[in-house]
Amino acid sequence: MTKLSVTISRSETVSCSLPAESDLVQVVTRFFRTSCLVTFLPLLCFAGVASAADMEITPFSTFNQSPLLQIYGLPHDTGSDILPAGTFRISLNQDLSSNYTVTNTPREQITLDGETYRVSFGVRYGVASHWEAGVEIPYIIQGGGFLDSFVVNWHDTFGLPQGGRDRASRNRLNFSYVKDGAQKLRVDHDASGIGDITLSGGFSLYDGSGPERQDRLAIKGVVKLPTGDSSYLLGSGSTDFILQLCGSTVGYSEWGSLGVYGSVGALAMTRSAVLRDQHNPLAGLGTLGVGWGPASWISFKVQLNGNTPLYHGSSLDELAKSPLLLVLGGALRFPREYLLDIGVSEDVAVATAPDVSFHLGLSKRF
Repeated sequence: MTKLSVTISRSETVSCSLPAESDLVQVVTRFFRTSCLVTFLPLLCFAGVASAADMEITPFSTFNQSPLLQIYGLPHDTGSDILPAGTFRISLNQDLSSNYTVTNTPREQITLDGETYRVSFGVRYGVASHWEAGVEIPYIIQGGGFLDSFVVNWHDTFGLPQGGRDRASRNRLNFSYVKDGAQKLRVDHDASGIGDITLSGGFSLYDGSGPERQDRLAIKGVVKLPTGDSSYLLGSGSTDFILQLCGSTVGYSEWGSLGVYGSVGALAMTRSAVLRDQHNPLAGLGTLGVGWGPASWISFKVQLNGNTPLYHGSSLDELAKSPLLLVLGGALRFPREYLLDIGVSEDVAVATAPDVSFHLGLSKRF
């Protein structure tokens, strides 16, 4: 049985760094080249001829799937919509993420090599006018996966840097962190189980809807319960609290719908069981996205998810750098008001998120 060992040591100053401009340009260029074929082109196959649109622009229901971050209460629901009283929205989300990063310094060595699969079932309900409540139950698989050969071949095809992935063992699981000679984290056997269950609530501050424009503003809160096994990075062992302000504006015209959305908030966490002595109990959160719906059944979206570091006492980007995630894709609306989100994400701040994550989110309102 694999065990996760946590060594208590003296706290150190939080280290927060952002990607250099050259790194940012390189990552964004690489991301757009490698993701367009698996997001925009499949969506365009459905698009046909654009027409007058009333497609609502909503955020991707996903967040950073790094094995050291997805265990905490980072918000995935950053939409400003609040359900009308007496209505339900049921959602099924899945994220498949391929992680590979290896960094060695004189004091620290980290390896995050493996795949994380997260599938979650969520229900939201309008409990009263302007108020809603919800619950989400995730199931998480940590394993060696199957994407390594695909990612290596994809990088070879487009002449992209491998970062050492092509020389590493294929389809293995190795999440390891050593500091000052002490093994502080080690997960090298496949594991799966229920993750940390979340309870949510929301209140609509403003909802202005009209034939040509829709503006919304809402407050949303989340409580994440420590129901997942932290020994296998299925949970954090902490109880987390999120409070966020979510807003959006969507305009409708003969060219379709054009929307901008975003959120800002804070995450407060009790004592974590993962890297306990280096865990930050507070973090800032934010999202920003823009989307265009050329027809009433299709939209294209770009979204940024970011937060302040969740760990300190380290010089490694994987722990002490501010994570920044870019999500690119869109949504399809099917008959009977089924909505399918399709997205691909990558780390804009290098090594702070998986190399690549594939997101599918299916939802329906009743």
